[in-house]
Amino acid sequence: MSVLPVIFNNKFLKAVFGTINKYRMLAPYDSVLAGVSGGPDSIVLVNVLRHFCSKFSLNLGIAHLNHCLRGENSDNDACFVAELSRRLELPCFIERKDVKLFQKQNKLSLEEAGRRVRYDFFEQTAKKNGYNKIALGHHADDNAELVLMYMIRGSGPRGLSGISPVRSQRYIRPLIHNTRHEIMEFIQTNDLAYVIDMSNQDTRYLRNRIRHQLIPDLKALYNPEISCSLNRLSSIIRDEEQWIEEITAPVFKSCVIWEKKGQINLCISELNKLHDSAKRRVIRKTIEQVKGSLRRISFSHIEDILTLAKTNKGPGALDLPDQVRVKKNHKSILIVKEKSDLRSVHFNSCLDIIPYKYTIQKPGSLNINETGMCLNFSVLETGFEDLDFRENNQAFFDMDMVKFPLIVRTFIPGDRFTPQGMTGTQKVKKFFINNKISAKDRARCPILVCQNKIIWLAGFRIDESVKVTQSTRKVLKAELLLA
Repeated sequence: MSVLPVIFNNKFLKAVFGTINKYRMLAPYDSVLAGVSGGPDSIVLVNVLRHFCSKFSLNLGIAHLNHCLRGENSDNDACFVAELSRRLELPCFIERKDVKLFQKQNKLSLEEAGRRVRYDFFEQTAKKNGYNKIALGHHADDNAELVLMYMIRGSGPRGLSGISPVRSQRYIRPLIHNTRHEIMEFIQTNDLAYVIDMSNQDTRYLRNRIRHQLIPDLKALYNPEISCSLNRLSSIIRDEEQWIEEITAPVFKSCVIWEKKGQINLCISELNKLHDSAKRRVIRKTIEQVKGSLRRISFSHIEDILTLAKTNKGPGALDLPDQVRVKKNHKSILIVKEKSDLRSVHFNSCLDIIPYKYTIQKPGSLNINETGMCLNFSVLETGFEDLDFRENNQAFFDMDMVKFPLIVRTFIPGDRFTPQGMTGTQKVKKFFINNKISAKDRARCPILVCQNKIIWLAGFRIDESVKVTQSTRKVLKAELLLA
């Protein structure tokens, strides 16, 4: 493994240096903790930062979290990073964390659990060891993939603004304007060793399908520079979002009656005077300040709060993810971050699934944050004989028998449906028992509802009333995948 040579006329290094200067990522005598997984991006990141150490008089360290998700391979990655730090003569901080256990204890998707554990590790390590900056290896292709993923999910401007080059004046991403190709070229030129995480090839995950299937198709069939276009889009939206936030700041203040840590009380009359777009921004900003982020908060959550604000039925309440409670009286909306879970689970407590409810307005993709699953809906112009009914994670419905919007939710005691091939209704619970479906799988099973009628136990059986027949003219295809 080589140590990066001092080549300041190197095109790649010049580009990174330009990014650092543009966003004022580094200042003299900064202490920088680099998150290093061992993959190509993080290997280039730490070598580049090491190159700039003398220019900025940096104190540089390495942080690696073993997520314990890939057994011996995870342990080998940690050993690789430890050896890297020894060769580069940099302090190294390595910890192990059982992410699956954390996921279960906190009722999160695996992706969200990993993100929380990882960032908590970075924060604690930086604080304990005196690092004022945390550097991460995200690059331009990561940003393009994220923008496309949020676009598929129907995100607003915040999601489409992509990965911020600098966040909270603490997290910096020096490689954010470099492509994956440039990074690999730099790796090869400088003969840098790295490790490969094979889970990044698993196309059961939405992000990987976008990376390995969708973007290559878009490049080949529509726009060879699609990643560049998506990055330009995110940059434009990010700048506009910052400008709009400055404009709407006084609007937000006009709606706040009072606020304290974990609580903000909004004036309903002031809120209802605003344009719908401004209302959404006020609610989002309120939740972000109360909760600390907008993760797991969807468009439907915001709309539910605005609907609550409009109603004249008197007091009301809503429960949102991550212990956020919304309370309404005649004059105000109080948004509070509670200290304990708000919702009781419909199953045994050991199942650890938070009840959820999503509305699907039209065919497309839905990410179920609570389970780490994704539902894709598409319309097929095909005949009965062309359908493949062998995959349990797929279902086909007679489009004429399905009316949008559809509801996706957790199981509720007393649920009934008519399993395909049967007559008369059957309790969903009995269907699960008869088919020897484990308690864990029952809890995770999304229930698809059309006009108050269950039409699919996702991954198991559709309802008899919506089945495809020889006379079906148009088919609605549903797929259950890991998000």
